[in-house]
Order: sequence, then C-alpha cells, then structure tokens
Amino acid sequence: MAWRWIGIASLLAVDQATKWMVRAGMTPGRAHPVIDEVFDIAYVRNEGAAWGMLAGWRYGFVALAAVMLVFFWMKRDSVFGGGRLGGVSLALLTAGIVGNTIDRLVFGYVTDFLDFHWGIHHFPAFNVADMCICVGAFLYILHAYLSDRAEGDRKARDAE
Repeated sequence: MAWRWIGIASLLAVDQATKWMVRAGMTPGRAHPVIDEVFDIAYVRNEGAAWGMLAGWRYGFVALAAVMLVFFWMKRDSVFGGGRLGGVSLALLTAGIVGNTIDRLVFGYVTDFLDFHWGIHHFPAFNVADMCICVGAFLYILHAYLSDRAEGDRKARDAE
C-alpha cells in the first residue's frame, strides 16, 4: 500500500511542478511550438472540463471530485479489486483528480499546456493530471474486462 501513496505523491508533484512552470514562465493564451504544426506548449486557463465545457462550474467540479474520491477509496476493494492493475488505476485516478482539484481551488481554473493539433483538427489542451485520469480510466476498464473474463472462465471450468 505504501507504493500506492508514493506513486500518488510523485504524480501530484510532477503535475503541480509542470503547471507551476507554465504559469511562471508563460503568458496565458500564448503557445510555443515544439513540433511544428503538431505539438505546442500553450498556457490555457481552463475554467471548465474538456474544451472548456461547463465553464464556471468550479465548485460543482470540486464537489464531484470529492464525491468520486470518497467513493473510490471507500469501495476500493469491490470497485478496483485487490490486483495490481486495479491498484495502479486507483492511484492514477486519485492523483489526477486531486491535481486538477488543487488548481480549481487555488486558482479557479485548471492549468492546461499540452496542445496537439493536426491541420485544422485541434485536440483540447491537457495536463499531467488529465493524463493520469485517462490512463487510470483505461486501466480500470481493462482490469474490469480481464476480471470478468477470468470469472467467466472459472464458471465454465466449474460447470464441467
């Protein structure tokens, strides 16, 4: 269990440090090309969710984050199981949710800065916390699928 807390703290530190560097060294709305016409570092103040949806719902997002964290940790054994994949998923989701919630509480917005685009197609800017949430959710889905499949295999063997 200690590895999980070390992982969460490390991911939070990377998330908050990268956001701090962007806020300290860039002007909001400005982008610095890293790979021409593909990837920029851009300081975006996101007051909503992806693409700025639901902007102005700062405390709604904070409340949702709190509810989700309490649910995840109170039900961690039944939701995430006892395996390593479920534990990593829980750690990633926790780090991501806490990282973005810190921004919402302290600044009133989430600092996004990883900006990918291709021609006229533009993906919403995101940050390390967002990556943690997306990878954590993917791992949870993978864990649930593999657990269901293993359970089905066990039931089939028992029925024989």
